[in-house]
Amino acid sequence: MVGKEWLVDASGCDDGLLAQRRCILEICDGIIRDLDLHVIGEPSVNQFPQGGMTVFYLLTESHLACHTYPECGVATFNLYCCRERAEWPWHDELVHALLAKSVTVTVVTRGTGSTAEAAGGK
Repeated sequence: MVGKEWLVDASGCDDGLLAQRRCILEICDGIIRDLDLHVIGEPSVNQFPQGGMTVFYLLTESHLACHTYPECGVATFNLYCCRERAEWPWHDELVHALLAKSVTVTVVTRGTGSTAEAAGGK
């Protein structure tokens, strides 16, 4: 194994929360804090005129990215770590922070070809 990747889709989210830069950065900062990740530099944030945004953190462990689509009620997250990490409570945190109706987490163990659904369609 050379790393683990989490692909997360949160749907049915509150469109206003998905457009709030502070809300999305708080979620990302919580992931980084809770998993003891280490940011290189400052996060890169691009907010689009329609309200959605792309947020990217370069980490010593690899990267964290988030894309929000307020017009669709969707947020996607991608976290890749080159070292083993505990599972983060994606479902509970995104339901709380974004009022998500469904959170799907796909975990990919890199370097082995193994994929597993960690939590589907809650």
